[in-house]
Amino acid sequence: MLGNALLFLLVAVIAAVVGFSGIAGVATVIAQGLCVLFLILFVVSLIRGRR
Repeated sequence: MLGNALLFLLVAVIAAVVGFSGIAGVATVIAQGLCVLFLILFVVSLIRGRR
């Protein structure tokens, strides 16, 4: 899942450099959403792992 977030982040950066603002915006939103989801799942796994 983190790999997908990094992939979308890479797509967003490349699209921003080339100038495709619509694609860059969508890829950035997807990358941010996946990063937040990954962080939430990481914190939950840390909490559940200690029990």
